[in-house]
Amino acid sequence: MAKLKIYEYPHPILKKKAENYSGVDDELRRFLDDMLETMYEANGCGLAAPQVGVSKRAVVVDIAREGEEPAPMYLVNPEIIWKSDEKEICEEGCLSLPELRAEVERPASVRVRYIDYDGKACELLAEDFLAVAIQHELDHLDGILYIDHVSRLKRQMLVKKLEKNRKEKRS
Repeated sequence: MAKLKIYEYPHPILKKKAENYSGVDDELRRFLDDMLETMYEANGCGLAAPQVGVSKRAVVVDIAREGEEPAPMYLVNPEIIWKSDEKEICEEGCLSLPELRAEVERPASVRVRYIDYDGKACELLAEDFLAVAIQHELDHLDGILYIDHVSRLKRQMLVKKLEKNRKEKRS
């Protein structure tokens, strides 16, 4: 397995709509494994293919907490087919926007259709933090970042903080 480079804001690939895969094969499974390893090494709970420079519809998610058994999920060509009317506010971060966090309002539950690691068509009802994580990652496939869900002022403040953090790291 190989650790992949995580692209950071404002890289243009993060704003591009990703394309579907035609199916799951060994090459895609290797890529999904590399994505998962990269996500774990970066201490993330989700990673979308565009974040590692591939504009395709693939996501890995694992919301297991420290000390819990890992529970990786592989979602190829995922799509939300239902959203609850009930909303939830959750503080989100992103590997493409390191060290930043903001509260985002999203549906509390979603139903997702996708193809799994073995190429099987699946559906999942995701609730609570899993619903948040999946919506966050699926947004990446449509060129949307969590900062696109906050006010313009808050987004500007977050981007300035990101630039300040990068400047401090360089000096």
